[in-house]
Amino acid sequence: MNTADLGLPVDVPSTALFTDQYEFTMLQAAMKAGTAERRSVFEVFTRRLPEGRRYGVVAGTGRVLDAVENFRFDPDVLAFLRERKIVDEETLDWLADYRFSGDIWGYPEGEVYFPGSPIMRVEGTFAESVLLETVILSVLNHDSAIAAAASRMSSAAGERPLIEMGARRTHELAAVAASRAAYLGGFTSTSDLAAGFRYGIPTVGTSAHAFTLLHDRERDAFQAQVKSMGRGTTLLVDTYDVAEAVRTAVEVAGPELGAVRIDSGDLLLVAHRVRQQLDELGATDTRIIVTSDLDEYAIASLAAAPVDAYGVGTQLVTGSGHPTCSMVYKLVARAESTDPTAPLLPVAKKSTGGKTSIGGRKWAARRLDEYGVAEAEVVGTGPVPDALADRQLLVELVKGGDVVARESLDVVRDRHTAARANLPLSATQLSRGEPVIPTEYVNGRSGSLTGS
Repeated sequence: MNTADLGLPVDVPSTALFTDQYEFTMLQAAMKAGTAERRSVFEVFTRRLPEGRRYGVVAGTGRVLDAVENFRFDPDVLAFLRERKIVDEETLDWLADYRFSGDIWGYPEGEVYFPGSPIMRVEGTFAESVLLETVILSVLNHDSAIAAAASRMSSAAGERPLIEMGARRTHELAAVAASRAAYLGGFTSTSDLAAGFRYGIPTVGTSAHAFTLLHDRERDAFQAQVKSMGRGTTLLVDTYDVAEAVRTAVEVAGPELGAVRIDSGDLLLVAHRVRQQLDELGATDTRIIVTSDLDEYAIASLAAAPVDAYGVGTQLVTGSGHPTCSMVYKLVARAESTDPTAPLLPVAKKSTGGKTSIGGRKWAARRLDEYGVAEAEVVGTGPVPDALADRQLLVELVKGGDVVARESLDVVRDRHTAARANLPLSATQLSRGEPVIPTEYVNGRSGSLTGS
C-alpha cells in the first residue's frame, strides 16, 4: 500500500524546531528545579468557536501523529541550539535522546467539536510533553480552520462537487495541508499536485486565461486543448465574450464537450444564460463549473443556478475569514512529585480576562436526544456516568510513544460526513449563531452539570 493512502509523509524531516523558544527554556528550568519528570496532563481545547460558527471540525490529527514521530534532535538541530545558547549542555544531552514515550488521546479526526471539548490530551512527563505544544497547536489550528470552512462550503454545495484551488493563495507547504483538510471537510478534488502525491487526493486542472491569450484566436486555443485532452475537457469561456466563447467551444468539441468554466461576472446570471445556450446548441450534458472568489455564502446563493461544480481558492485556504481556531494547550493536571505512582493534582489557570481553564484530566461524551440527534457536549472529570459510557469521544492515538491509530483520509472524510449529519439541522445554517449544542461540565465529585 502506498504510504500516501495513510496520510504518511513522503519524507521525514525533524519537526523538533517547529516550536517556540520558551518550550526549551521551560524545560531547562524545570530540569534544574527537579520538576521536569513529574507526570503531567496537557489538553488541547478552545474556549469559543469563531464568531458565528455553529460547530468546529477536528482536522490535522494524522499530521500531528507524523509530527510527534518525527520530533527528533539530530546533530544539526542540536548544533543550532548550542550555537544560539538557547539551552545548556545538560539540556542538550537530554534532548539528544528525546523520544516521546507518553500517551495521546483525542477526538477522532473528522469529528466535530465545541467550546471546551478536550480535542486532544497529551500525557507524559512535563519535559517530554511541553515540547510538543507549539507543533500540535500549529497543525490543529490551521487544519481545523480550513476543514471547518470546507465543511460549511460542502454543506452549502449540497451534492455538487467542490474543487480546492487555493495553492497560489497561501504558503506552498500550507497549501498541501489545506488540500488535505478541505478533502476531509467535503471537497472532492484539488488542483495541488503535491497534495495528490502525498495524500492520494484526486487532482484536476485544464487551463487558465494565459493559454487562451497565448493563441492568435480563442478558437485556436480551444482546438489545441481539445486535441490534447479530448472532447471531455473543460474549456474556459470568459476570456473575451462568454456567449461567443460558448458557441465556439461547442463548434470545436461538439456536444460531447465535457464542461465550460466561468471565472468572472455575475455568476448567477451568466450561468443561466450559458446553460440555455448550451442546451440550444445541443450540448445538454456539458457541465458548468464556476470559480471566482467563492465562499460558502456565494455558493449558497448559487443553489438555484444551473451550476454543476464549484472551484474555491482564497476563501477556503484562509478559513473563510477565520484562519485559526484559537485552540490552546494547557496543563490541567500534574503529579505531586517525580514518583511515577504519585497521584495527579488538578491545576488550572485562574486569571481574569476570559482566559481561565478547568483543571483535571477530562473525558468527553455527546448526549443524544430520543431521535439520536446530538443535544449536548458533556465534558467531565472523574467517573463517566453510565448513561454516557458508550458515547465517549476520545480515542487512544499514541500508547507508550507508539502511534496506534493511523487512518486513511477517506475514513476520516466519511467520519466527518456522519458526524455533521448527527447534529441538529440548524448546524448547517449559514446565519450567525451560537454553537448548535451546548457544552455541559460534570464535576467529578458532585456530578452536577453546568452550561458553558
